[in-house]
Amino acid sequence: MAAAGDIGTRRWLLVSDIDDTLTGDDAAMGVLGEALLAGRDRLWFAVNSSRPLASVSATLTDVFPASLVPDAVITALGTEVAMGGGPLPGWQDRFAGWPQTEIYSRIAALGHAPHAAIYNTAFKVSFAVPQEAQAEVRAALEGLPCRIIASGTDDFDVIPPNAGKGAAALHLAEVLGVAEENLLVAGDSGNDLAMFGVSKAGIAVGNARAELVEALPAGSFYHAKAPHAGGVLEGLRHYGVLPQ
Repeated sequence: MAAAGDIGTRRWLLVSDIDDTLTGDDAAMGVLGEALLAGRDRLWFAVNSSRPLASVSATLTDVFPASLVPDAVITALGTEVAMGGGPLPGWQDRFAGWPQTEIYSRIAALGHAPHAAIYNTAFKVSFAVPQEAQAEVRAALEGLPCRIIASGTDDFDVIPPNAGKGAAALHLAEVLGVAEENLLVAGDSGNDLAMFGVSKAGIAVGNARAELVEALPAGSFYHAKAPHAGGVLEGLRHYGVLPQ
């Protein structure tokens, strides 16, 4: 994790999704890690996942190579932000009073299956809702303060309206003293759209799903040829943040 004295000395911040964006090619992850280490004087590195911190921590320990160590960790679809070994002070205060129990109950009452307990947190509700049933669930949640993020075939997540992968990335950039125009993001799926919405330097990896690529305005992002971590490195080089 980053030392407080580093804040304000690095110009760029990379915020990357984990699953199928960084993961999927172990060798490429190692190469990316070495490149990020070489560029530590100019670039912060954070991961941003829909999964909660406990699940992501296991991935960082068991899957990531020793060279690939994030300075900050954004988890549970932007409802959790950790840096320096603990939660970023003040971030979750803005979600106080969010009606998690009511939202969970309304979706469950329609007969949909919740994701495993680890994926349902105080500020994130996650269910498996088929696409053809999602309109009914959205209607059932009307009137409640919530932001709905649907991706894949049936992933249906609900978070506070002022949360999200994009909001958390912007907040982290502010804390680190990184200008918004120097915020880079990388992703592969629809639940990464919020990140691309707050960045002028987006990287869609080569294996990105159509639900992400087709939803983004043409010319607003870089679509890498290489998949997974190799595509992230390709994008960093495209934007001139790391040397060719």
